[in-house]
Amino acid sequence: MDKRQVRISRFLSYVLRHRPDAIGLGLDGNGWADIEELLQACAAHRRPLERAELDLVVALDDKQRFAISDDGQRIRASQGHSVPVDLAYEPCVPPELLYHGTTDRFLEAIRREGLLRGARHHVHLSVDEDTARRVGARRGTPVVLRVQSGAMSRAGIVFFISANGVWLTERVGVEYIEEL
Repeated sequence: MDKRQVRISRFLSYVLRHRPDAIGLGLDGNGWADIEELLQACAAHRRPLERAELDLVVALDDKQRFAISDDGQRIRASQGHSVPVDLAYEPCVPPELLYHGTTDRFLEAIRREGLLRGARHHVHLSVDEDTARRVGARRGTPVVLRVQSGAMSRAGIVFFISANGVWLTERVGVEYIEEL
């Protein structure tokens, strides 16, 4: 993506995950926003965006952060919300191991408390170390943690998988975390 498309993607992430009210947009209970309303709200807040450009940003996003409804009329973030939404993901049995990318400055807290969802709905986990490392590198020196997700699942802890392949759970206890 070029610089403008990256700015649009970041803005959409902010609006669709955390602050739809920042542009006067409403999300339904499942996190969907009407695309025409989104485009109008963007224009009204000096962030004009054409439908073709929105479609291109959604299509080019390597992490598939956004989903467009089957009828093409609505858009939502695939995960990462801090506003109350129900993405209606069904519980899934995870692979035996998943990974979490973070930075070294959070390690002491993780060692004490495990992985907590914070203001978001879930802890985000990746299927491979490389993705986790890229996630951690966005905010500093990356640290990759291996999560014993199979053992968690067998212990009754629920997992979901988002539309873009990110594994979600509410918490990861310290007993299920290994530092790599």
